[in-house]
This record gives sequence, C-alpha cells and structure tokens, in this order.
Amino acid sequence: FDCDGVLFESHSANLAYYNRIFAEFNTPLISDPLSSEAHICHTASSPVVLTQLMKATDVKAALRFARDIDYREFIPLMVEPSDLKPALKRLSEKFPLAVATNRGNSVQEVLEYFDLRQFFKVVVTSRDVENPKPAPDMLLLAARRIGVAPRDCLFIGDSELDQKAAAEGEMPFIAFGDTIMVGHRVSSHSELAKMILDQ
Repeated sequence: FDCDGVLFESHSANLAYYNRIFAEFNTPLISDPLSSEAHICHTASSPVVLTQLMKATDVKAALRFARDIDYREFIPLMVEPSDLKPALKRLSEKFPLAVATNRGNSVQEVLEYFDLRQFFKVVVTSRDVENPKPAPDMLLLAARRIGVAPRDCLFIGDSELDQKAAAEGEMPFIAFGDTIMVGHRVSSHSELAKMILDQ
C-alpha cells in the first residue's frame, strides 16, 4: 500500500506541513489544494518537493529545518476511511501486508496514531532506499522483506509515481480512487478487499 491518498486522505496535513517550511524561507505558500504544486507535495518525497518548489540556495537549510518539525501536530488533519481497518484486518489474515511510501519517518507515527501498525509486516519509506518513487526501489525492497517475488505482489497506489514504480518493478498495480483512470481501479478499501479475497 501507498500511504497518502490510499490509507489516508492527507492533502490538508501535507500542505500544512510544507507551508510551515515555505513560510520559514519566504517561499510562496500553496493555497490551492488542486494545484500542480499541491500535487507534488502530496506525492513526492521531501527532497524532491523542496528542490522543485524552493530556491536552490534554500533547499539544504529547508531540509534541516524540516527534520526538526514534529509531524505529529499535523496527523489530526489526516482522515482515515471508515472501511480501512475492517479491510486491512481481513486482508492481513490472508496475506503479508506492506507499506511503501515516499514519506520519511513520519509514517511510523501516522500508523501508530491510527492504530494500524499491527496490520503491516513491513514498512518501507523514502529513508530506506536511495531512490524514492517513481523508482521501483522501495517496492522491490518491500517484496524482499516479506519474502514474495514482485510479480506475486500487488501494489495499491493513487498517483502516477506509484503506477510508474510498479511498472518498472514489474509488480501488478491497482489504482485507488479517481486520480488514475487507466488499468484496474477501486474506489474503496471494502471494494479492494472483496476484489482480492473473492479471487
């Protein structure tokens, strides 16, 4: 599973987090949640976000500043779908589940806050690999850690970065939500669980 946009609706949390950094460095804040800049904040790793949206001379200092931000204050802005836990419970009883996310260390705090860590055998973040998504590195690492060949895994994501990472890692992919309109797609966790468990 990807994290943002799949396990949670987290646009508000991500924009609040990055706007905190932008404000510190006099970078224009992002107010339009549907803008291309907001999309980058929602899908890419922090080094990529800051490199693309800030002055090059500020990026190193901004990354240091970001490391000192306590992301826990933004977690209450995230929304957990009502059908998430029941679906994860059913799926985890049959399969080893993993998270592969461009988030850094904050994903552990997010999973603990929402009491979801119990469902995942493996959690891989952008800190665990040299190249975050759209590279396939974290998907391949997650597959190795759960002991399953990539072709026998299934990656659920909501962005073109997720789709590209799965394609390059030769891992089957299901699009979650309505961002990606090609290939296999589900609109809810209950639909996802039914699709997988009814096979």
